[in-house]
Amino acid sequence: MSTPLLSVRDLHVSFKTEDGVVRAVDRLSFDLDRGRTLGIVGESGSGKSVTNLTVLGLHNPMFTTVEGEILLDGQELTTARESELEKLRGNKVAMIFQDPLTALSPYYTVGRQIAEPYMKHNGATKKDAWERAVEMLGKVGIPNPRQRAKDYPHQFSGGMRQRAMIAMALICDPDLLIADEPTTALDVTVQAQILDLLKDLQREFGSGIIFITHDLGVIADMADDIMVMYAGSAVERGTTAQVLRSPRHPYTWGLLNSMPRLDSDTGVRLSPILGTPPSLLTPPSGCRFHPRCAFADRVAGAGRCTTERPPPATDRASACHLTADQKRTIFIEEIKPRLG
Repeated sequence: MSTPLLSVRDLHVSFKTEDGVVRAVDRLSFDLDRGRTLGIVGESGSGKSVTNLTVLGLHNPMFTTVEGEILLDGQELTTARESELEKLRGNKVAMIFQDPLTALSPYYTVGRQIAEPYMKHNGATKKDAWERAVEMLGKVGIPNPRQRAKDYPHQFSGGMRQRAMIAMALICDPDLLIADEPTTALDVTVQAQILDLLKDLQREFGSGIIFITHDLGVIADMADDIMVMYAGSAVERGTTAQVLRSPRHPYTWGLLNSMPRLDSDTGVRLSPILGTPPSLLTPPSGCRFHPRCAFADRVAGAGRCTTERPPPATDRASACHLTADQKRTIFIEEIKPRLG
């Protein structure tokens, strides 16, 4: 059995604030193999971005506590020195940020910014790095790349800036690519082009991809595996087909129920998840989803959901006190008919 490209084990990330300690990520574990895409989904504040910024070591150690293990191709990252992490960022692991306009500097040309990591990590000359930047702009579909490389970010459209960010992330052929909601601000046509581009480049470079989003439709098209996060923890994991066709956690059921369908009756109302995500300063006792869960009263044992926290999610074992038979019955009889 091959070793995963990325292995995260029992990760805990907390921040010190004026109001107290925020437990942003709690007992999180997952693996990612080379050439595969892991989709991480969940509401805002569920810990998706914090998890991946921690993989990159992009946190302030003065205010952040990180516990657990992060292995990238066998190298431990949580205890690595900043100098070691700098050698990895942009080289072995790269990130596509959600807003390229703020991630790109307005003072330098797009070509120069793309070429910079190639010079830093490969020792290339300015001329060679520039040629490589032009080549990458062409690969991501920028027309007339040699001329456009001389432009500044504000001269690019939103879709072109996102393509430039992808070119920058891939210029050193990273083993791991983290995409943090890279299509959120784009129209659906450009979004589809970006997703197709990422899949094509993954086939060419063989990178493992972590794709962070709140859009299950995007995940269905993009990911091989899915991890559903809620309040800093994984509540469900599995292949894309498993999670979308036979979900096993009430939160996943809620996400699927709240999605509009093109083939449904236009008069059918969506079923949003009631309530709001919990504060991670004072998370609920027991199961963190229980204040919003419509099925907590079916769990055997009075008040169990409010006092006992479920075991962490593993492959096809969701973090829920409902029995496997209960989950199967509820999904088939109550949830699936609503999904169509």
